[in-house]
Amino acid sequence: RDWDNGSTASSITSTSMAEYTGPKLFKEPSAKSNKPIIHNAISHCCLAGKVNEAQKNSILEELEKCESNHLMILFRDGGCQFRALYSYFPDTEEIQNSDRKQFTVIPAKTVSVSVDALTIHNHLWQVKRPAGPKKNMSGK
Repeated sequence: RDWDNGSTASSITSTSMAEYTGPKLFKEPSAKSNKPIIHNAISHCCLAGKVNEAQKNSILEELEKCESNHLMILFRDGGCQFRALYSYFPDTEEIQNSDRKQFTVIPAKTVSVSVDALTIHNHLWQVKRPAGPKKNMSGK
């Protein structure tokens, strides 16, 4: 996309495009649904492997129940550590998350259907407080 003039024209000349016969590597985002993309990302990238199998199966099961066609993956940081799956309803501008193994509504301001994943900077995550000393409840 040519961001300077707002057009989607590429800077590649038409002659060089005619020479390329390989696979199309970019696909325009679909306004219909990104569920297949999200399903594949969770299955084969975000939660791949035996160690993540229980969490992956739980999330994929919840994904099948979700009526939303637009979903977003939340990553912890640039390292792409999976944190949660969100559904987005563009008509109502509502986002719902699945962090409690069910979709619940959260507020959203500016999001679009072309967003498949997002990260939150490390400094914005809440730091876990150290656990205080355990109190003896025996009454001695």
